[in-house]
Amino acid sequence: MKIEIKKSIKPIDYNFALSFLEQRLEKIHKNECNELIWILEHNDIYTAGTSAKESEVLNKKINLFHTNRGGKITYHGKGQLIFYFVIDLRKRKKDIRKFISIIEKTIIETISEYKIEVFADKKNIGIWYKENNSINKIAAIGVRIKKWIAYHGFSLNIDCDLKNYENIIPCGISDKGVTNLSKIKKSNFDSIEDKLIKKFILNLESLNV
Repeated sequence: MKIEIKKSIKPIDYNFALSFLEQRLEKIHKNECNELIWILEHNDIYTAGTSAKESEVLNKKINLFHTNRGGKITYHGKGQLIFYFVIDLRKRKKDIRKFISIIEKTIIETISEYKIEVFADKKNIGIWYKENNSINKIAAIGVRIKKWIAYHGFSLNIDCDLKNYENIIPCGISDKGVTNLSKIKKSNFDSIEDKLIKKFILNLESLNV
């Protein structure tokens, strides 16, 4: 199955991206175009998923955009890699749990190439990094399934300003923090998007019927 790879250099408006994903989903449902992986960055924005609570907003002055993805409140902005996809599960095993594990596996395997050990948590969706007694989120996952087509995706913190998370309870988890790759290790992460794409496509093969 052919997957179109799209990379945006300039930051993409969140509303525009959401609309683009919805339109692509409809076209894929009608078998009018290929599946999609879209790598981009958003300008500063706080988004609330379907299970978000008002109490998770600590700074009432921020603008909160409500979206139809799963999950709670998160932040997107400069220095954060957004990995969107529109993947047709009708042509694969209709296994949502397995699909989520493929996303987790992709992120963990990619980050491990930089000699950084991260892990998934069954109770708290996302990818985490443990340092001393502190557990911090490095990647947030938010997926929606419509007509057995999976879309939205995940965000990976590369060198984003972590102070932006102080305005919210990130993903509704108050006893854990947030970090980014640059804080953990001084390294060149320029090629990380290509590594993520390659591993995601490879891991998707385990869903082939």
